[in-house]
Amino acid sequence: MTQSIHDIAVTTASGETTTLGAYKGKALLIINVASKCGFTNQYAGLQSLHEKYKDQGLAVLAFPCNDFGGQEPGTIEEVQQFCSTTYGVTFDLFDKVGILENTHPLYQYLTAHAEPSGQVQWNFEKFLIGKDGAILGRFGSRVKPDDAELTDAIEAALA
Repeated sequence: MTQSIHDIAVTTASGETTTLGAYKGKALLIINVASKCGFTNQYAGLQSLHEKYKDQGLAVLAFPCNDFGGQEPGTIEEVQQFCSTTYGVTFDLFDKVGILENTHPLYQYLTAHAEPSGQVQWNFEKFLIGKDGAILGRFGSRVKPDDAELTDAIEAALA
């Protein structure tokens, strides 16, 4: 049983296994992403959040997932290429994960411990994690990266 979000093993886009412990002491914004979704343009806003807050201790972590409408069908290399060339993404991108089927342990943890608990509804759902590993907030797909509801929560997490 995972004691902390920091204990959860994840696979980087380059195929290396690590844990979220690599981010201890940082606030985390964890997002399930997809390249062919109506919300895909949120990559631009996520990149802006990364640039604005990275030096204050925010890590934006993107987890591609094909479970919602088959909107992330490509390989992780194709996802990386798309993110880089289309949106200039420099935040951390991880290997594709299952959320609805073969649910990755990270999403098992997030959906069990966040408020409200329960299944991720669609691509670009966001979870804000405090520097101590506590889940501070859950934001639906329609909450844009620059919405005050999210940026205020990030700023509070970094304070």
